[in-house]
Amino acid sequence: MKSLLLLLALVFTAFAVQAADVSITAASVVPGSNAKIVTKTAGATITAGQIVYEDTSDSNKVKLADCDSATALARVVFGIAAAGASAGQPIPIIREDDDLTLGGTVAIGDVLILSGTAGAVAPVADAATGDYVTFLGVAKSTTKINFRPVASGAAK
Repeated sequence: MKSLLLLLALVFTAFAVQAADVSITAASVVPGSNAKIVTKTAGATITAGQIVYEDTSDSNKVKLADCDSATALARVVFGIAAAGASAGQPIPIIREDDDLTLGGTVAIGDVLILSGTAGAVAPVADAATGDYVTFLGVAKSTTKINFRPVASGAAK
């Protein structure tokens, strides 16, 4: 199922018009009751709703992920911040959540991916040549998504 959703996201990208990143209000990000959450150490200032990667070269601290980063580690999604933190502070990271209140408005059925803007969530229409596309989830309502990151592992 995950492979099919990723394939559909990539196919639709070819016909899509560029859109804007999802505008997320940090105070409105709320994990669902079944969310898989781990606590990590922030390696940068991070706000709730930002997508992060785990920097294994820096004591496994989490930092802002970016689909077109020159650093391969930064393109691998670890999760989404459930709260904010400054560098060196503990931060809860959602690894998976079938009922995540994203803190932004989306349309039911929207396919969401990691943005080229560090830490941001984008609609699949934003995927550009050279991006390493990571499927983040599908909108199940105008405020909730099924968050299950899956990386393509290749540049578009």
